[in-house]
Amino acid sequence: DRLRAQILGNFPELGDWIEQRSLQVLELEAQWPRLLGVVDWLREHPRPGVYIRQLELPGVDTKFVEGQKKVLMELLDRVLAPGQVNQDARGIAGFESRYGFRSKPAQIRFRLLDSALYLQSLDDLQIPAADFARLALPVERVFITENDINGLAFPGFSRAMVIFGLGYGLDSLKGVRWLQELPIHYWGDIDTHGFAMLDQVRSYFPQTQSLLMDRATLLAHEILWGCEARPTRTVLPHLNIEESALYEDLRLDRIAPSLRLEQERIGYDYVQATLRAL
Repeated sequence: DRLRAQILGNFPELGDWIEQRSLQVLELEAQWPRLLGVVDWLREHPRPGVYIRQLELPGVDTKFVEGQKKVLMELLDRVLAPGQVNQDARGIAGFESRYGFRSKPAQIRFRLLDSALYLQSLDDLQIPAADFARLALPVERVFITENDINGLAFPGFSRAMVIFGLGYGLDSLKGVRWLQELPIHYWGDIDTHGFAMLDQVRSYFPQTQSLLMDRATLLAHEILWGCEARPTRTVLPHLNIEESALYEDLRLDRIAPSLRLEQERIGYDYVQATLRAL
């Protein structure tokens, strides 16, 4: 009753939530002054455009907000006006975007594969995505690979660059207009998530070709097959006929249960031979 009165004193719209989450209300007893402080501040300063680190509230720091994002999202969705909440940003990862905080800029790491393209003798660089989108390099081909070591060890290639380490963060490339004009090759694991990432990047850049993600490569490395921990079963509409057939075989365990060939297991000589054929 005391906690209920404390919460509803400032936020009567949370009455239904309290009824549904009564045990959670008790578990968070010591946190309510800070939780309500954050909610009250955002009600007074909707979509503030600052980093969470910049909040000036008693006892509230970045770690507190990070640890309480889930409950804060439930509270804020009920307290803030609909126009103050970005409904397209979902889940814990979308907290900053959902409520108008600034988030850490996405970083793009890439290597220039031709010494003629080096920037002041630098070939391995990492810059914010917005700066990457403004680059004007005489690059004629782009490779994208998910694995960091593969990116670092990627063989030299004339007038080319390799982007690596993004995983499902490929959406940070979506607004890079100059990539739309270039041949792009995506090299991921031969497993369901590898094809999901290929599908993702091709949805942004339809000209993307898969690299070393074919049935012949899979069968040539049978001794190195592994097991995918949590395969995806989603529909991937941007794969071509051959890719879709292999994805279906992986998704439905037709070759082996939860089959996976990690990209870093493919032999370096095999990689070089494939690149020479491009």
